[in-house]
Parts: sequence; C-alpha cells; structure tokens
Amino acid sequence: MAVISCNLTAAQTVRRLVLNSYLVRLLLIWVVSAPQAESRADDGKLPSVVPDVRVECSLKRKAGELFETEAFVAREHFKEDITPTARVRISWLGATFTRRYAIKVETEGDPSLHTYILRSPSNAVDISEELGARDETKLANVWCLLRLQANGESGALQTNSTPNIFFVRDGMGDLGVVDLLWGGAGWEIGASPIGSQRTLPLGTRVFSHGAD
Repeated sequence: MAVISCNLTAAQTVRRLVLNSYLVRLLLIWVVSAPQAESRADDGKLPSVVPDVRVECSLKRKAGELFETEAFVAREHFKEDITPTARVRISWLGATFTRRYAIKVETEGDPSLHTYILRSPSNAVDISEELGARDETKLANVWCLLRLQANGESGALQTNSTPNIFFVRDGMGDLGVVDLLWGGAGWEIGASPIGSQRTLPLGTRVFSHGAD
C-alpha cells in the first residue's frame, strides 16, 4: 500500500507540472498577442504607421525679425544650390517635382505637424488611407522644416538613408508625394503621384497635419 500511495503522489505531481507548463505557455501567448491586438486597426490589420513626435514650424514674420513673406512662391525657394550661402543646401531636384510643384504659390497653413514612422514597407495610397482626411500638408511646411535643417543638422527631418514624405497638392491641385532625403552634399527632393506603386521602406518618416 505504501508503494501504491507513493506512485499516486508522483502521478499527481506530474499532472500538476504538465498543467503548470500549459498555463505558462498560455500566459506567454496572451502577453505577446495582447499589445498587438490593442494596436490593430478597425479592419483587424496592424497599422503601417505609428505616431511619433509632434512638431511646430512657422514661416510667419516674427517681431523684429525678417523672415519669410506671407505668399510662398515655390520656385523662389526650391533651387539646386550647395554653396555655403545657400538658404537650404539642395543637391538635387527631381524633374517631377520641378514640373508639378515649382509653379505653386501658397499661403502658409497650419504650422503644427504630426509625424509617424513606417513600421513595415508600404505604398503612399495605404499610408494616406490610414492617416485619413488630414494627411495633406503644404510646400510651405516642407520648406519651413528644411530651413531648420538647412545643412543636414539633426531635427524633425531624418538625415539618414530613409526618406521623409509629405502629401502635398501640386500646381494642378492633384495630391502627390514629396519626399526628402539628405544625401550628404545637400537635400535630394523628389515627387511622385500618390497612386504610384513605389514601396516606401521601413523607417520612413511621414508628416501630416493629423488629428489633434
């Protein structure tokens, strides 16, 4: 009887260990999956962009300081120039940007911008849909941020090998993507239609007026 009693106790111990291991696995699965479930979009998919910092940048003239005029004329600002006296060192302007955006004349919009980081490769259409109606910015916003990092200094714009993108309407009123990349000698500025199949890489920084 003593032997039988000992065997029963050992069996119970094994069952407890198996049960505890099973509970531990369930707990680990819940811990890993819970944050992902909370961050999923309404359609059940994980969002491509995650919120980052909020930035403020204004071109309006300040008291006692000569700054930018109220009317923002794109061709007077976006010029290829890497000389020491350049207001912003720009080493390259893409043909599409020059054709579609250099003709724009704007007034400054909302100086408050939200930034997002692309956490998986995606295209402009999907990013714009995730950001919603307030994804649009202006060239004046782009230029304002460039002025703060005219020589590739650190700041809101990334100066590594990943791009910064803005959704901006061109001279014809069509929404497109303006992208900035610091190339070492200066900023490289391009543009593409929002419907292009170009895949933007992980880590791309997206600028939007976003939701307050």
